[in-house]
Amino acid sequence: MDFLVASFGSALRLIASLAPDLVDAVRTSLAVSAGATVFAALVGVPLGLLVGTTEFPLKRAAVTVLNSLMAVPTVVVGLFVYGFISRQGPLGALGLLFTPTAIVIGGTLLAAPIVANYAMASARGADTRIIPTALTLGAGRLRAAGALVAEIRFGILAAVIAGFGRVVSEVGVAMMLGGNIRGYTRTMTTAIALETSKGEFAFGMALGIVLMMVALFVNLFLNVLQRN
Repeated sequence: MDFLVASFGSALRLIASLAPDLVDAVRTSLAVSAGATVFAALVGVPLGLLVGTTEFPLKRAAVTVLNSLMAVPTVVVGLFVYGFISRQGPLGALGLLFTPTAIVIGGTLLAAPIVANYAMASARGADTRIIPTALTLGAGRLRAAGALVAEIRFGILAAVIAGFGRVVSEVGVAMMLGGNIRGYTRTMTTAIALETSKGEFAFGMALGIVLMMVALFVNLFLNVLQRN
Protein backbone atom coordinates (compact mmCIF):
# COMPACT_ATOMS: atom_id res chain seq x y z
CA MET A 1 0.00 0.00 0.00
CA ASP A 2 2.87 2.36 0.79
CA PHE A 3 4.22 1.75 -2.70
CA LEU A 4 0.93 2.85 -4.29
CA VAL A 5 0.66 5.94 -2.09
CA ALA A 6 4.26 6.96 -2.81
CA SER A 7 3.78 6.37 -6.54
CA PHE A 8 0.58 8.40 -6.56
CA GLY A 9 2.35 11.31 -4.85
CA SER A 10 5.22 11.14 -7.35
CA ALA A 11 2.72 11.01 -10.21
CA LEU A 12 0.99 14.16 -9.00
CA ARG A 13 4.34 15.92 -8.74
CA LEU A 14 5.20 14.90 -12.32
CA ILE A 15 1.89 16.30 -13.54
CA ALA A 16 2.30 19.52 -11.58
CA SER A 17 5.84 20.02 -12.89
CA LEU A 18 4.76 19.37 -16.50
CA ALA A 19 7.50 16.84 -17.13
CA PRO A 20 8.60 17.14 -20.80
CA ASP A 21 8.12 13.46 -21.66
CA LEU A 22 4.68 13.52 -20.09
CA VAL A 23 3.66 16.66 -21.98
CA ASP A 24 4.94 15.19 -25.26
CA ALA A 25 2.93 12.01 -24.80
CA VAL A 26 -0.24 13.92 -23.91
CA ARG A 27 0.19 16.31 -26.84
CA THR A 28 0.78 13.48 -29.31
CA SER A 29 -2.23 11.53 -28.00
CA LEU A 30 -4.58 14.47 -28.27
CA ALA A 31 -3.28 15.45 -31.71
CA VAL A 32 -3.59 12.03 -33.35
CA SER A 33 -6.90 11.35 -31.60
CA ALA A 34 -8.35 14.65 -32.80
CA GLY A 35 -7.16 14.00 -36.35
CA ALA A 36 -8.58 10.48 -36.41
CA THR A 37 -11.88 11.74 -34.98
CA VAL A 38 -12.24 14.39 -37.66
CA PHE A 39 -11.71 11.89 -40.47
CA ALA A 40 -13.94 9.33 -38.77
CA ALA A 41 -16.70 11.95 -38.56
CA LEU A 42 -16.29 12.85 -42.24
CA VAL A 43 -16.80 9.18 -43.12
CA GLY A 44 -19.04 7.92 -40.36
CA VAL A 45 -21.66 10.66 -40.10
CA PRO A 46 -22.73 10.60 -43.79
CA LEU A 47 -22.62 6.80 -43.80
CA GLY A 48 -24.73 6.55 -40.66
CA LEU A 49 -27.27 9.06 -41.95
CA LEU A 50 -27.47 7.25 -45.29
CA VAL A 51 -28.10 3.86 -43.70
CA GLY A 52 -30.48 5.30 -41.13
CA THR A 53 -32.70 7.29 -43.47
CA THR A 54 -32.86 5.24 -46.66
CA GLU A 55 -34.24 1.84 -47.55
CA PHE A 56 -32.30 -0.53 -49.79
CA PRO A 57 -32.18 -4.31 -50.28
CA LEU A 58 -29.09 -5.00 -48.16
CA LYS A 59 -29.85 -2.55 -45.36
CA ARG A 60 -30.07 -5.23 -42.66
CA ALA A 61 -26.73 -6.63 -43.76
CA ALA A 62 -25.19 -3.13 -43.74
CA VAL A 63 -26.43 -2.54 -40.19
CA THR A 64 -25.01 -5.89 -39.09
CA VAL A 65 -21.64 -5.07 -40.62
CA LEU A 66 -21.53 -1.65 -38.90
CA ASN A 67 -22.40 -3.23 -35.56
CA SER A 68 -19.77 -5.93 -36.04
CA LEU A 69 -17.05 -3.44 -36.93
CA MET A 70 -17.50 -1.75 -33.56
CA ALA A 71 -16.10 -4.88 -31.89
CA VAL A 72 -13.06 -5.38 -34.13
CA PRO A 73 -9.92 -5.70 -31.93
CA THR A 74 -7.46 -2.85 -32.29
CA VAL A 75 -4.58 -5.20 -33.06
CA VAL A 76 -6.52 -6.56 -36.04
CA VAL A 77 -6.98 -3.04 -37.39
CA GLY A 78 -3.30 -2.37 -36.74
CA LEU A 79 -2.31 -5.55 -38.57
CA PHE A 80 -4.53 -4.65 -41.54
CA VAL A 81 -3.13 -1.13 -41.88
CA TYR A 82 0.42 -2.34 -41.25
CA GLY A 83 0.12 -4.67 -44.22
CA PHE A 84 -0.82 -1.75 -46.46
CA ILE A 85 1.75 0.82 -45.35
CA SER A 86 4.76 -1.37 -44.58
CA ARG A 87 7.65 -1.37 -47.06
CA GLN A 88 6.31 -4.52 -48.71
CA GLY A 89 2.74 -3.20 -48.83
CA PRO A 90 1.01 -1.35 -51.68
CA LEU A 91 1.43 2.00 -49.91
CA GLY A 92 4.96 1.36 -48.63
CA ALA A 93 6.50 3.96 -50.92
CA LEU A 94 4.70 6.72 -49.01
CA GLY A 95 6.77 6.07 -45.88
CA LEU A 96 3.79 6.25 -43.52
CA LEU A 97 4.77 3.49 -41.12
CA PHE A 98 5.87 4.67 -37.66
CA THR A 99 4.52 8.18 -38.17
CA PRO A 100 1.62 10.07 -36.54
CA THR A 101 -0.21 9.80 -39.87
CA ALA A 102 -0.22 6.01 -39.57
CA ILE A 103 -1.80 6.26 -36.12
CA VAL A 104 -4.43 8.64 -37.50
CA ILE A 105 -5.28 6.17 -40.27
CA GLY A 106 -5.67 3.32 -37.80
CA GLY A 107 -7.65 5.49 -35.40
CA THR A 108 -9.97 6.55 -38.20
CA LEU A 109 -10.77 2.93 -39.00
CA LEU A 110 -11.45 2.27 -35.33
CA ALA A 111 -13.68 5.28 -34.72
CA ALA A 112 -15.62 5.44 -38.01
CA PRO A 113 -17.93 2.46 -37.22
CA ILE A 114 -18.75 3.93 -33.80
CA VAL A 115 -19.53 7.34 -35.28
CA ALA A 116 -21.62 5.73 -38.02
CA ASN A 117 -23.64 3.65 -35.55
CA TYR A 118 -24.35 6.63 -33.29
CA ALA A 119 -25.34 8.74 -36.29
CA MET A 120 -27.55 5.96 -37.62
CA ALA A 121 -29.29 5.58 -34.25
CA SER A 122 -29.87 9.35 -34.07
CA ALA A 123 -31.32 9.40 -37.59
CA ARG A 124 -33.63 6.49 -36.77
CA GLY A 125 -34.85 8.24 -33.65
CA ALA A 126 -35.66 11.50 -35.46
CA ASP A 127 -39.08 12.41 -36.78
CA THR A 128 -39.51 10.56 -40.07
CA ARG A 129 -41.39 13.54 -41.54
CA ILE A 130 -38.41 15.91 -41.49
CA ILE A 131 -36.92 15.06 -44.88
CA PRO A 132 -40.27 14.56 -46.74
CA THR A 133 -41.57 17.84 -45.32
CA ALA A 134 -38.43 19.71 -46.36
CA LEU A 135 -38.64 18.24 -49.86
CA THR A 136 -42.32 19.16 -50.09
CA LEU A 137 -41.49 22.74 -49.18
CA GLY A 138 -39.07 22.93 -52.09
CA ALA A 139 -35.76 22.12 -50.44
CA GLY A 140 -33.23 20.04 -52.34
CA ARG A 141 -31.85 16.78 -51.07
CA LEU A 142 -28.84 18.52 -49.56
CA ARG A 143 -30.91 21.10 -47.67
CA ALA A 144 -33.30 18.40 -46.50
CA ALA A 145 -30.36 16.43 -45.13
CA GLY A 146 -29.13 19.62 -43.47
CA ALA A 147 -32.52 20.00 -41.76
CA LEU A 148 -32.21 16.46 -40.41
CA VAL A 149 -28.67 17.09 -39.16
CA ALA A 150 -29.83 20.27 -37.41
CA GLU A 151 -32.58 18.30 -35.69
CA ILE A 152 -30.26 15.56 -34.43
CA ARG A 153 -27.19 17.73 -33.86
CA PHE A 154 -26.75 16.57 -30.27
CA GLY A 155 -26.73 12.95 -31.42
CA ILE A 156 -24.17 13.74 -34.10
CA LEU A 157 -21.93 15.49 -31.60
CA ALA A 158 -22.30 12.54 -29.23
CA ALA A 159 -21.21 10.27 -32.07
CA VAL A 160 -18.07 12.32 -32.64
CA ILE A 161 -17.23 12.40 -28.93
CA ALA A 162 -17.72 8.64 -28.64
CA GLY A 163 -15.33 8.17 -31.54
CA PHE A 164 -12.74 10.36 -29.84
CA GLY A 165 -13.08 8.36 -26.64
CA ARG A 166 -12.44 5.16 -28.57
CA VAL A 167 -9.28 6.45 -30.21
CA VAL A 168 -7.65 8.26 -27.29
CA SER A 169 -7.73 5.19 -25.04
CA GLU A 170 -6.48 2.52 -27.45
CA VAL A 171 -2.96 1.10 -27.47
CA GLY A 172 -2.75 -1.63 -30.14
CA VAL A 173 -2.92 0.59 -33.21
CA ALA A 174 -0.64 3.25 -31.73
CA MET A 175 1.98 0.67 -30.80
CA MET A 176 1.93 -1.25 -34.09
CA LEU A 177 1.70 1.68 -36.48
CA GLY A 178 3.44 4.43 -34.53
CA GLY A 179 6.35 2.48 -33.12
CA ASN A 180 6.26 4.30 -29.76
CA ILE A 181 8.99 6.75 -30.79
CA ARG A 182 9.84 9.21 -28.02
CA GLY A 183 8.72 12.75 -28.76
CA TYR A 184 7.19 11.73 -32.09
CA THR A 185 4.68 8.88 -31.97
CA ARG A 186 4.65 8.01 -28.27
CA THR A 187 1.10 8.39 -26.96
CA MET A 188 -0.21 8.22 -23.41
CA THR A 189 -1.25 4.57 -23.70
CA THR A 190 1.98 3.36 -25.31
CA ALA A 191 4.05 5.39 -22.85
CA ILE A 192 2.17 3.81 -19.93
CA ALA A 193 2.94 0.33 -21.25
CA LEU A 194 6.61 1.16 -21.83
CA GLU A 195 7.32 3.01 -18.60
CA THR A 196 5.58 0.39 -16.46
CA SER A 197 7.62 -2.37 -18.10
CA LYS A 198 10.77 -0.36 -17.29
CA GLY A 199 9.77 -0.07 -13.63
CA GLU A 200 8.86 3.63 -13.87
CA PHE A 201 5.52 3.03 -12.22
CA ALA A 202 5.07 6.63 -11.01
CA PHE A 203 5.49 8.00 -14.52
CA GLY A 204 3.03 5.46 -15.88
CA MET A 205 0.59 6.37 -13.13
CA ALA A 206 0.94 10.07 -13.97
CA LEU A 207 -0.01 9.36 -17.57
CA GLY A 208 -2.80 7.10 -16.36
CA ILE A 209 -4.24 9.90 -14.25
CA VAL A 210 -4.18 12.30 -17.20
CA LEU A 211 -5.75 9.69 -19.48
CA MET A 212 -8.49 9.00 -16.92
CA MET A 213 -9.17 12.73 -16.64
CA VAL A 214 -9.53 12.99 -20.41
CA ALA A 215 -11.79 9.92 -20.52
CA LEU A 216 -13.88 11.24 -17.61
CA PHE A 217 -14.34 14.60 -19.29
CA VAL A 218 -15.32 12.96 -22.58
CA ASN A 219 -17.84 10.67 -20.91
CA LEU A 220 -19.36 13.45 -18.79
CA PHE A 221 -19.77 15.59 -21.89
CA LEU A 222 -21.28 12.64 -23.75
CA ASN A 223 -23.78 12.02 -20.95
CA VAL A 224 -24.81 15.68 -21.01
CA LEU A 225 -25.37 15.51 -24.77
CA GLN A 226 -27.38 12.31 -24.49
CA ARG A 227 -29.67 13.90 -21.90
CA ASN A 228 -30.19 16.86 -24.21
